Amino acid sequence: MSGLTGKVALITGGAQGIGLAIATALHQAGAVVVVGDLDEAKAKEAAAGLGGEASSIRLNVADEQDVKQAVAQLIAERQRIDILVCNAGITRDGLLLRMKPEDWDAVLAVNLHGTFYCIKQVLPAMTKQRYGRIVTISSIVGVMGNAGQANYAASKAAVIGLTKSVAREYAGRNVTANAVAPGFIDTAMTQKLPDSVKQQLRDQIPLARLGTPQDIAAAVKFLVSDDAAYITGQVLHVNGGMWMG
Repeated sequence: MSGLTGKVALITGGAQGIGLAIATALHQAGAVVVVGDLDEAKAKEAAAGLGGEASSIRLNVADEQDVKQAVAQLIAERQRIDILVCNAGITRDGLLLRMKPEDWDAVLAVNLHGTFYCIKQVLPAMTKQRYGRIVTISSIVGVMGNAGQANYAASKAAVIGLTKSVAREYAGRNVTANAVAPGFIDTAMTQKLPDSVKQQLRDQIPLARLGTPQDIAAAVKFLVSDDAAYITGQVLHVNGGMWMG
């Protein structure tokens, strides 16, 4: 992939799972990676594992002031920000009639509001330098829906709408915004599922396997590279064919 050497990239929720895979892929492609995560210790550990110029920053995406301070600190230290990957997310599953309002609010606060806060804070720097690459992480359930995940599905569907709106508003400043919508990925979350449930998932996937964090990282790496300079406002579905739009 071209154009990533020296680019400053902030990955939210970058200390583990898909976020860490994205951080690793961008680091290997030459980007200066900043691992943002609520778990400061894990973020530092992840950055140390990457080595080179990689660094970490404590980041609570659900807190607007925390995001504002963290992004300001990053720009003060690095002088710019070129890439934002909004990966931080949580689940609080439950059937709709049993879902507590606080579980609805918590998921929207992190997955949607957090994405909004992060994008809003990086845009002034990106528009000033007339360059920026924003990638949000949505989900297959944001387009399909999923029983027991009304809050998560709603947040991920909203992220797609937000991303497309950012793409339209800031294309004139050479800032692109795209979403990646993962299918079911082999992470710590899915590894906890019973084998029978995982088999049921595989049976619905034409490629007959769960995805890997590296599958998602490869899609993100493409979208932030110069090879995708003419792509904006798109949703890249990475789901093994489980959903075909």
